Amino acid sequence: MIPVTAYKGRSVAVFGLGRTGIATAKALAAGGAKVVAWDDNEAARQAAQKAGLTLEDLNRRDWGDIAALILSPGIPFHYPKPHRMVELAQAVGAPVIGDIELFAGEIANTEGVRVVGITGTNGKSTTTALIGHMLKAAGMDVRVGGNIGEAVLSLAPPRPGAIYVLELSSYQLDLVERLHCDVAVFLNLTPDHIDRHGTIENYLAAKRRIFATQGDGDSAIIGVDDETTSRVFTQMRSANEDSVIPVSSRKVLSQGVYALGGTVYDALDGKPHAAADLRRALALPGRHNAQNAAAAYAAVRRLGLSQEDAAAGLESFAGLAHRQERVGQVGPVVFVNDSKATNADAAAQALGCYENIFWIAGGQAKEGGVKGLASYFDRLRKAYLIGQDADLIARQLKGKVETVACPSLHAATARAAKDAVESGLPDPVVLLSPACASFDQFRSYEHRGDTFRMAVTDLIAKARAGDAA
Repeated sequence: MIPVTAYKGRSVAVFGLGRTGIATAKALAAGGAKVVAWDDNEAARQAAQKAGLTLEDLNRRDWGDIAALILSPGIPFHYPKPHRMVELAQAVGAPVIGDIELFAGEIANTEGVRVVGITGTNGKSTTTALIGHMLKAAGMDVRVGGNIGEAVLSLAPPRPGAIYVLELSSYQLDLVERLHCDVAVFLNLTPDHIDRHGTIENYLAAKRRIFATQGDGDSAIIGVDDETTSRVFTQMRSANEDSVIPVSSRKVLSQGVYALGGTVYDALDGKPHAAADLRRALALPGRHNAQNAAAAYAAVRRLGLSQEDAAAGLESFAGLAHRQERVGQVGPVVFVNDSKATNADAAAQALGCYENIFWIAGGQAKEGGVKGLASYFDRLRKAYLIGQDADLIARQLKGKVETVACPSLHAATARAAKDAVESGLPDPVVLLSPACASFDQFRSYEHRGDTFRMAVTDLIAKARAGDAA
């Protein structure tokens, strides 16, 4: 934990008691603040009390002594309108900030600490985990968290030489003023979270805050494969050429880092050369992961890693759970857990990575179902449909892909595995990439992915038992 001492002896309101809020309340209390914690959701309050927090209803309390409101990132700050807690704080002149801002204040007192911030619409989690892995593999003192894994204030306290690698959402960036990123990565931007930001321009403005406090010696790494971030790169490059680095998985760059044809090319010095073989990085399939790899490579090189250490880190990365995670193999059949793909756009990334796919899909369909995946149907050998909207998906696939209705994920996994083994096709893949939300049958996409992993484990055990017999 990083104790927050900035409000020692003063009353601080913490609203929103999920993972981030609970960690923030504990860090403030450890630093001597008088924490007033609340959440309007009863289940969240119960979880916070189990975690040891004392609660007080901020809706009924006099705010006269409140020095600051620490707002959890999931709660509206500006749009569609400020939450009532924000209005109460503003009425008494209390600043409204987030846990990342508290973190920024605490690490400012420790010399030699560096921060890598990663944002973007897609790929943040993989790129954050990948950078953390590459640095750890090279022997550096690294802490990874933020919007992924541990809340930032739950990480180990700062000490000279430490590197914090943080995934930063637009919600978190909306609440920062002082955060300084030695290396800031902005991967891409597509329309998302407009309900929270009001317009795409506001969403972009929140993302661009990751660069706000950078100065001489800092690095801004920007993906140039979509129109919006390419424009951001051009604007920033014209103002500060040396510190702004483009990355791409679609085109050759005269300077920067790009990944094409399974190879990462280092052109940081303006002289492109092959630096890493992505075909050895089994946890990073597909073009989207090629951009993630290029961005991560650029980040660690700017932090001082050698080309050799950076390439070794890419190759040894095991990937993230539930994001194209290889969870096993039976004979020629590889099983891939992509349970995080809760909509068609996310599933498209996985479907584009494999040729002979035995696809497990279904759950609570988003608008449009799987119609947007038509260009990938020729890769599907059969689809195994589960959950609430299995019939809807079956209708959308009718006449295009053979479908099998399955009563459970275990049943779908077993049937897909049997068909894949018997197909005789090269490199068959049983892919759980549901293109649907999970809440009809599971607590979360993680629960769904864990269930798939258990089903695969059972199949592997049966296969081994059969071989032994």
